[in-house]
Amino acid sequence: MFYLTAITLGLALGALCLGIFISLRIFNFPDITADGSYTLGGVITAVGIAAGWSLAEVFLLAVLGGMLAGTATGLIHTRMKLNSLLSGILVMTGLYSINLAILGRSNIALPVDGSNIFNWLVPFQSEVWNEFITLLVVFLLMLTFLSWLLKTDFGLSMRAAGNNSNMARGFGINSDAVKVIGLAIANGFIAISGFLVVQLQGFADINMGVGIVILGLGAVIIGESLMNILNVKSMTIRIAGVVLGSIVFRLIISLVLSMGVDPKWIKLLTALVVLIIVGLPGLIPNVNKRIKLE
Repeated sequence: MFYLTAITLGLALGALCLGIFISLRIFNFPDITADGSYTLGGVITAVGIAAGWSLAEVFLLAVLGGMLAGTATGLIHTRMKLNSLLSGILVMTGLYSINLAILGRSNIALPVDGSNIFNWLVPFQSEVWNEFITLLVVFLLMLTFLSWLLKTDFGLSMRAAGNNSNMARGFGINSDAVKVIGLAIANGFIAISGFLVVQLQGFADINMGVGIVILGLGAVIIGESLMNILNVKSMTIRIAGVVLGSIVFRLIISLVLSMGVDPKWIKLLTALVVLIIVGLPGLIPNVNKRIKLE
């Protein structure tokens, strides 16, 4: 059950990884907004459920909040011509105050009798298994949507604008507008992750998003490395590999904790795991060559 819980959390964070995949791999945009939009999705979820709103209303507001955060970052970057990192940092910093204003205090627990997505699908007596099945269904829905989106004309425009914005403009694509919309979609996914995790853990905290972008980055790199090793070409399977990377990442952290490591070192261990994953291709020439060829 310990490792099943880790897998469940990895699935809940899968939406975060999909959002980071869109911003980082499609647009080559290191979007730090994720720390704030993830918390925003969780904060709106906690406050909405505590106020007795329906789960559909909470979900729509959480996604809308994340998309507005992504839109703000995109507009600052494209209209004001600020660096991508600085744009994300500015929005993330502003979101801290917004999240605290919505939350009203540093943290809030969900009511026991409130709406919860994990109460919808309960085929098993075990709560952990029910959460796993629910998140698996959510993952399949998100995978289907994103795979479809990237195959549409707009999705192809996103990929073209991300690969070469000047060439995309030459084909009549408004690359700035596409980037803004793409970042909005990415942060909408990230907010969904906050929506799921808050219901999974039963509370929202103002600092729940601190460093979350590192976790998402590590998961994306793990997933892509696995897909490169397996020589996978299908876009749908490669997208699924991003969420698989999230699960593997959580299993690595859980394995370390099960060995008796003090939880206060968890952030350092997370940074080291990401460093090893990112740096390994450069240290092993054959792996580096293969990844470049892919």
